[in-house]
Amino acid sequence: MHEEAGKIYAIGDVHGMLFKLERLLDRIPFRRDRDRLVFLGDYVDRGPDSRGVIDRVLQLMADGVRVVCLRGNHELMMENYLQDQDVEFFLVNGGAATLHSYSVGNEGGRCMIPEAHKNFLHGLKKFYETDDYLFVHAGFRPGIAVFDQSDDDVYWIRSEFIGSDYDFGKKVIFGHTPFMKPFVDRRKIGIDTGAVYGNKLTCVSLPDEVFYSV
Repeated sequence: MHEEAGKIYAIGDVHGMLFKLERLLDRIPFRRDRDRLVFLGDYVDRGPDSRGVIDRVLQLMADGVRVVCLRGNHELMMENYLQDQDVEFFLVNGGAATLHSYSVGNEGGRCMIPEAHKNFLHGLKKFYETDDYLFVHAGFRPGIAVFDQSDDDVYWIRSEFIGSDYDFGKKVIFGHTPFMKPFVDRRKIGIDTGAVYGNKLTCVSLPDEVFYSV
């Protein structure tokens, strides 16, 4: 089968909202033998079940689903926390909820993060490129080649990218910046629709650009 056969279903920022992810996975017409799932990062923080979200993604991989997982700024913060760096920054930006999800049910309420989850965090991609699309968590800085982009921009950029009409050669699919509904222009599609803030979790099907939200 050709690498680019089938559709791509890109999923925006989940942020620990496992029940919305489950509903979204039930809704999209995903074909296991042909299609790919691309997660744009921010699986963790703020929502109630970050551990469950990573478990679910790992289960998809174990079940043979073609899954591509990008790193978001919140995974970057979590990795730094696990290395005893920027601890307070992680905790006040939703990390406390993440740690709680890893302590529920443990003796003495101890926070225990499985090695499989640490390996998952370590193995996340900075961005993902296909023949027609670029997938990234936050975006790219205009005027700089994709492979020369800084971590600060890939994981954190907002207005400088969103407000630009710069052509990166392919349509860019991104998350990170929440919108009430998907952001669409001729160069880019933003699908973080604020699932953790009471709004919806969104997926876009490509190349047909059909949106699914729950």
